[in-house]
Amino acid sequence: MSRAILVGLGPRSYQVRVGSGLIDAAGEAIAPLMKRRRTAIVSDETVWGLHGARLMGALTRAGIAATPIVVPPGEQTKSFEGLAEITDRLLALELDRGDVIVAFGGGVVGDLAGFAAAIYKRGIDFVQIPTTLLAQVDSSVGGKTAIDTPRGKNLVGAFHQPRLVLADLDVLSSLPEREMRCGYAEVIKYGLLGDFGFFEWLEANGAAVLAREPQALAHAVARCVAMKAEIVEQDETEQGRRALLNLGHTFGHALEAETGYGTALLHGEGVAAGMGLAFRFSAAQGLCEAQEAARASAAIAAAGLPTRLAEISAEPFAAERLVRHMAQDKKAQAGRLTFILARRLGEAFVAKDVDAEAVAAFLKSEGAV
Repeated sequence: MSRAILVGLGPRSYQVRVGSGLIDAAGEAIAPLMKRRRTAIVSDETVWGLHGARLMGALTRAGIAATPIVVPPGEQTKSFEGLAEITDRLLALELDRGDVIVAFGGGVVGDLAGFAAAIYKRGIDFVQIPTTLLAQVDSSVGGKTAIDTPRGKNLVGAFHQPRLVLADLDVLSSLPEREMRCGYAEVIKYGLLGDFGFFEWLEANGAAVLAREPQALAHAVARCVAMKAEIVEQDETEQGRRALLNLGHTFGHALEAETGYGTALLHGEGVAAGMGLAFRFSAAQGLCEAQEAARASAAIAAAGLPTRLAEISAEPFAAERLVRHMAQDKKAQAGRLTFILARRLGEAFVAKDVDAEAVAAFLKSEGAV
């Protein structure tokens, strides 16, 4: 049983299918998108070891010849070096513009394979099969693709929409608890930025989502995808409303940069801490009530996620260094900081020209030096 959600972009519209058994049926879903039944599957070592045989079997049954390109897991793979390796492998396979790439993994694989698809021979189609909760509810939908650089996260990339997204909920059974919590950070983000009713539902049912209770998980993933589809349809290239999806990301990306994009702070954990900081900064600026910020942080913390700097590192962060990272953020314009802030639970907005000194002072009040 699955649900299909349309991302309506005219001739580039595509479905996001959410449900069970989608990997086993992937061949018959992908075959109609192909001019010839040939593909390269970009995956990481962990996902491929767990689920690669299932996907290969599904593609083989549909008469699709597939070649795996397996990369190391982790954010460090989402780099110029990782991009060069994948594009070289694609060229060696002599794929052409009529072929399709399959991104089979979490957000790192989806971003990396999607960007490779965007630039390979000036653009080749790709399909997303996200295998983490974070990728299913967020990064696989909407066409954002990118790599990281030493100067910041996702600073080099392209908008390149997939042809199809298959979000198989069964695959989440093998997801480590920490990764499940990271994905939940992006789930609760949708409630915090634009759907107070969904936020309240998560307050009551978040534990069931984290426990992978089928009905709760299916509802949460489908609701997030539907919200993102609506936003992407209105603002595909993030000129306006789509920026709201970056709630928590300006603070979070800065924290990720300071911690080296490693296992000390995973992306979802950075987003969780960033959302807590964004709500408290909003309260400090008189934009929302303090109790609203406290309730947001409590809901995030209930999932075992960080909301404060001290929960990330025993050593204090340097406020000025964090602000410098924020100045490299994609939303920054003409040297001015842009944040997604909140007026209340379920109502976020884009705040441009935020004073860097005010941000630094706030971070010091939160324990930075």
